[in-house]
Amino acid sequence: LPWALLLLLGPLLPGQGLQANASHGPEPTEEQPWVKVGGITAAPPATAQEVHPLNRQHHNHSAEGHPKTRKAFPVLSIDYSHVRIPFEIALWILLACLMKMGFHVMSSVSKVVPESCLLIVVGLLVGGLIKAVGEKPPILKSDIFFLFLLPPIILDAGYFLPLRQFTENLGTILIFAVVGTLWNAFFLGGLMYAVCQIGGSGLNHIGLLANLLFGSIISAVDPVAVLAVFEEIHINELLHILVFGESLLNDAVTVVLYHLFEEFANFEQVTIIDIILGFFSFFVVSLGGIFVGVIYGVIAAFTSRFTSSIRVIEPLFVFLYSYMAYLSAEIFHLSGIMALIASGVVMRPYVEANISHKSHTTIKYFLKMWSSVSETLIFIFLGVSTVAGQHYWNWTFVISALLFCLIARVLGVLVLTWFINKFRIVKLTPKDQFIIAYGGLRGAIAFSLCYLLDYEHFNMRDMFLTAIITVI
Repeated sequence: LPWALLLLLGPLLPGQGLQANASHGPEPTEEQPWVKVGGITAAPPATAQEVHPLNRQHHNHSAEGHPKTRKAFPVLSIDYSHVRIPFEIALWILLACLMKMGFHVMSSVSKVVPESCLLIVVGLLVGGLIKAVGEKPPILKSDIFFLFLLPPIILDAGYFLPLRQFTENLGTILIFAVVGTLWNAFFLGGLMYAVCQIGGSGLNHIGLLANLLFGSIISAVDPVAVLAVFEEIHINELLHILVFGESLLNDAVTVVLYHLFEEFANFEQVTIIDIILGFFSFFVVSLGGIFVGVIYGVIAAFTSRFTSSIRVIEPLFVFLYSYMAYLSAEIFHLSGIMALIASGVVMRPYVEANISHKSHTTIKYFLKMWSSVSETLIFIFLGVSTVAGQHYWNWTFVISALLFCLIARVLGVLVLTWFINKFRIVKLTPKDQFIIAYGGLRGAIAFSLCYLLDYEHFNMRDMFLTAIITVI
């Protein structure tokens, strides 16, 4: 114990540490720079000059005897690197809000051009301006999109989902979401593979598996794009819930197909068992995501029973439990979108009964604000990423992809609606079918999934990305 105290207090007592070491034990020499006492290895004793606080302070303020240069004004200085990241994030969010405000102020523009289109054009201009001044424009990273920008949009949609209309039309939504997405993916992938086999197109090296992967990515109907456009044209509730419900539920099919074809790219040979397991993985991904969301929804509903004494944190529980549901599903590659929707649908009736009216208003407006800013940022960054990203333009591939996307969507809607109308009481008219076909909008989900592709297995990623941006 005394030796431990001496070791700890030695540096704090100028000159004392030297005397303590000199009075006990062998004296350190050049051959023995340290001493081992009582099982503890003691550091070599410090000289008084090294230990003394004043000497240390003097040493910090001088380099080799030269005094540090003095500022003209003692406090003021420029240190942009210290605040660069939060400053630029705030600047982008401010730009998004100003663009959104300007769009709604200029009513003549909003009647002609959809807001999402205009924001992408703004992104193109901003990206071009950044590149013109010699800087590198930022790219919409997939992690940022899936972990930070997409969840508030889906939570806003899931929490305020009109449950009665959704459940009444669930059969129709599932047919469009599951069968329609599978049709789009395999129809597009098969036709693009046929195009690649045409001699002289320079696409012969792209195999069937890569084309099917491209088909699964480009067949993802984006809920962000659907919400942005359908809210502007004030579509009726039936069509809104059909197309929006399809865009939410087709996430499970897209995620399964994407990860399936990506895994198959690593296999030397794909067997029948792999295909069967891939089919069952659809149910695992979709039902697993719903299960995770229900668990967090129940926990959130139970927690809200005990918040009567501290109302100020009630909205926080809704946001945190929903976000945890999304992240927990993503850990296991389950459908995070399904988890968010399930948690929002399950918790809402119980949470609304337990929380105060002020907390309800906070949840409503904060979610609307958060989702609106995220949606605006996504479209702006799509435009910026178009300028910043690496592209490879192939006329045959890009035009074929655009044409086949339109054909596959229209054919899929016509055939599926003919089948659905045999069982529906309220039939879908030709005008409704046109709007549903028009609602198959692609967006940032397809862009981000393609951006995640590995060059090692998919060296044609840049061409896929160019085609997807053209379709968007």
